[in-house]
Amino acid sequence: MTHNDLILHHLNETRRRSIILWKGLPEEFYHWKPDPDAMTAIEMIRHVLQADYGWNMIINQEDMSNYKTPWEGKLFLNVEDELEFAEPHRQNFLSSIGKFSEKELSETIIIHPGNGTEKLLGAYLLRIGYHESVHAGQFLSYLRTMGIERPFIWD
Repeated sequence: MTHNDLILHHLNETRRRSIILWKGLPEEFYHWKPDPDAMTAIEMIRHVLQADYGWNMIINQEDMSNYKTPWEGKLFLNVEDELEFAEPHRQNFLSSIGKFSEKELSETIIIHPGNGTEKLLGAYLLRIGYHESVHAGQFLSYLRTMGIERPFIWD
Protein backbone atom coordinates (compact mmCIF):
# COMPACT_ATOMS: atom_id res chain seq x y z
CA MET A 1 0.00 0.00 0.00
CA THR A 2 1.14 3.52 -0.74
CA HIS A 3 0.95 6.33 1.78
CA ASN A 4 -2.09 7.67 -0.09
CA ASP A 5 -3.78 4.28 0.16
CA LEU A 6 -3.16 4.11 3.90
CA ILE A 7 -4.39 7.65 4.52
CA LEU A 8 -7.51 7.11 2.41
CA HIS A 9 -8.19 3.78 4.14
CA HIS A 10 -7.86 5.45 7.54
CA LEU A 11 -10.19 8.31 6.60
CA ASN A 12 -12.75 5.97 5.01
CA GLU A 13 -12.78 3.61 7.99
CA THR A 14 -13.14 6.51 10.40
CA ARG A 15 -16.06 7.91 8.39
CA ARG A 16 -17.70 4.50 8.08
CA ARG A 17 -17.74 4.16 11.84
CA SER A 18 -18.95 7.73 12.33
CA ILE A 19 -21.89 7.06 10.02
CA ILE A 20 -22.81 3.95 12.02
CA LEU A 21 -22.91 6.11 15.16
CA TRP A 22 -24.83 8.94 13.55
CA LYS A 23 -27.48 6.61 12.16
CA GLY A 24 -28.05 5.37 15.71
CA LEU A 25 -29.33 8.80 16.76
CA PRO A 26 -33.14 9.00 17.00
CA GLU A 27 -34.59 12.19 15.48
CA GLU A 28 -36.06 13.29 18.81
CA PHE A 29 -32.48 13.68 20.09
CA TYR A 30 -31.06 15.68 17.15
CA HIS A 31 -31.04 18.93 19.13
CA TRP A 32 -29.87 17.45 22.44
CA LYS A 33 -26.63 18.77 23.90
CA PRO A 34 -24.93 18.11 27.22
CA ASP A 35 -24.63 21.77 28.22
CA PRO A 36 -25.47 25.23 26.84
CA ASP A 37 -22.01 25.75 25.31
CA ALA A 38 -21.84 22.40 23.48
CA MET A 39 -22.88 21.54 19.94
CA THR A 40 -26.15 19.68 19.53
CA ALA A 41 -25.86 16.13 18.21
CA ILE A 42 -26.89 17.16 14.68
CA GLU A 43 -24.57 20.18 14.80
CA MET A 44 -21.67 17.87 15.61
CA ILE A 45 -22.55 15.67 12.65
CA ARG A 46 -22.64 18.68 10.35
CA HIS A 47 -19.40 20.01 11.83
CA VAL A 48 -17.61 16.80 10.89
CA LEU A 49 -19.21 16.57 7.45
CA GLN A 50 -18.65 20.16 6.42
CA ALA A 51 -15.05 20.02 7.59
CA ASP A 52 -14.22 18.03 4.43
CA TYR A 53 -15.01 21.13 2.37
CA GLY A 54 -12.59 23.24 4.38
CA TRP A 55 -9.93 20.52 4.60
CA ASN A 56 -9.97 20.27 0.82
CA MET A 57 -9.30 23.98 0.50
CA ILE A 58 -6.50 23.81 3.07
CA ILE A 59 -4.67 20.84 1.56
CA ASN A 60 -4.92 22.42 -1.90
CA GLN A 61 -3.60 25.66 -0.39
CA GLU A 62 -6.55 27.71 -1.58
CA ASP A 63 -7.28 31.18 -0.26
CA MET A 64 -9.60 30.90 2.73
CA SER A 65 -9.82 34.61 3.53
CA ASN A 66 -13.40 34.70 2.19
CA TYR A 67 -14.33 31.19 3.34
CA LYS A 68 -18.01 30.43 3.08
CA THR A 69 -19.43 27.00 3.76
CA PRO A 70 -21.98 25.51 1.33
CA TRP A 71 -24.01 24.60 4.44
CA GLU A 72 -24.60 28.26 5.34
CA GLY A 73 -28.31 28.78 5.88
CA LYS A 74 -29.15 25.09 5.31
CA LEU A 75 -31.71 23.75 7.74
CA PHE A 76 -31.06 20.57 9.70
CA LEU A 77 -33.45 17.94 8.36
CA ASN A 78 -32.04 14.53 9.24
CA VAL A 79 -28.85 12.49 9.19
CA GLU A 80 -29.53 11.06 5.72
CA ASP A 81 -29.99 14.54 4.26
CA GLU A 82 -26.74 15.69 5.88
CA LEU A 83 -24.86 12.71 4.45
CA GLU A 84 -26.33 13.18 0.97
CA PHE A 85 -25.53 16.90 0.90
CA ALA A 86 -21.97 16.26 2.09
CA GLU A 87 -21.12 13.42 -0.29
CA PRO A 88 -19.86 15.49 -3.28
CA HIS A 89 -17.62 17.49 -0.94
CA ARG A 90 -16.32 14.28 0.62
CA GLN A 91 -15.53 12.83 -2.81
CA ASN A 92 -13.70 16.02 -3.87
CA PHE A 93 -11.63 15.87 -0.68
CA LEU A 94 -10.74 12.18 -1.12
CA SER A 95 -9.97 12.73 -4.80
CA SER A 96 -7.54 15.50 -3.87
CA ILE A 97 -5.73 13.20 -1.46
CA GLY A 98 -5.45 10.50 -4.11
CA LYS A 99 -3.65 12.90 -6.46
CA PHE A 100 -0.80 13.77 -4.10
CA SER A 101 2.55 12.17 -4.81
CA GLU A 102 4.65 10.51 -2.12
CA LYS A 103 7.00 13.48 -2.37
CA GLU A 104 4.15 15.97 -1.86
CA LEU A 105 2.88 14.04 1.17
CA SER A 106 6.32 14.10 2.78
CA GLU A 107 7.53 17.57 1.73
CA THR A 108 4.53 19.92 1.35
CA ILE A 109 4.03 22.20 4.34
CA ILE A 110 0.43 22.91 5.28
CA ILE A 111 -0.37 25.86 7.51
CA HIS A 112 -3.64 25.42 9.37
CA PRO A 113 -5.53 28.71 9.06
CA GLY A 114 -7.16 28.39 12.47
CA ASN A 115 -3.97 28.32 14.51
CA GLY A 116 -1.08 28.87 12.10
CA THR A 117 0.64 25.59 12.92
CA GLU A 118 2.76 24.01 10.21
CA LYS A 119 2.51 20.32 9.39
CA LEU A 120 3.71 18.11 6.60
CA LEU A 121 0.81 17.26 4.31
CA GLY A 122 0.82 13.54 5.15
CA ALA A 123 0.80 14.25 8.89
CA TYR A 124 -1.89 16.89 8.44
CA LEU A 125 -4.13 14.39 6.66
CA LEU A 126 -3.75 11.93 9.53
CA ARG A 127 -4.70 14.68 11.99
CA ILE A 128 -7.91 15.15 10.00
CA GLY A 129 -8.78 11.54 10.78
CA TYR A 130 -7.99 12.20 14.43
CA HIS A 131 -10.34 15.20 14.44
CA GLU A 132 -13.20 13.02 13.29
CA SER A 133 -12.26 10.29 15.76
CA VAL A 134 -12.39 12.75 18.65
CA HIS A 135 -15.89 13.76 17.61
CA ALA A 136 -16.88 10.10 17.33
CA GLY A 137 -15.82 9.69 20.95
CA GLN A 138 -17.83 12.75 21.92
CA PHE A 139 -20.81 11.36 20.04
CA LEU A 140 -20.53 8.05 21.89
CA SER A 141 -20.58 10.03 25.13
CA TYR A 142 -23.65 11.94 23.94
CA LEU A 143 -25.46 8.69 23.17
CA ARG A 144 -24.51 7.21 26.54
CA THR A 145 -25.73 10.33 28.36
CA MET A 146 -28.98 10.30 26.37
CA GLY A 147 -29.52 6.71 27.46
CA ILE A 148 -29.47 5.47 23.86
CA GLU A 149 -27.94 2.12 22.97
CA ARG A 150 -24.62 2.78 21.32
CA PRO A 151 -24.11 1.13 17.93
CA PHE A 152 -21.26 -1.37 17.70
CA ILE A 153 -18.38 0.13 15.70
CA TRP A 154 -15.57 -2.23 16.67
CA ASP A 155 -15.80 -4.73 13.81
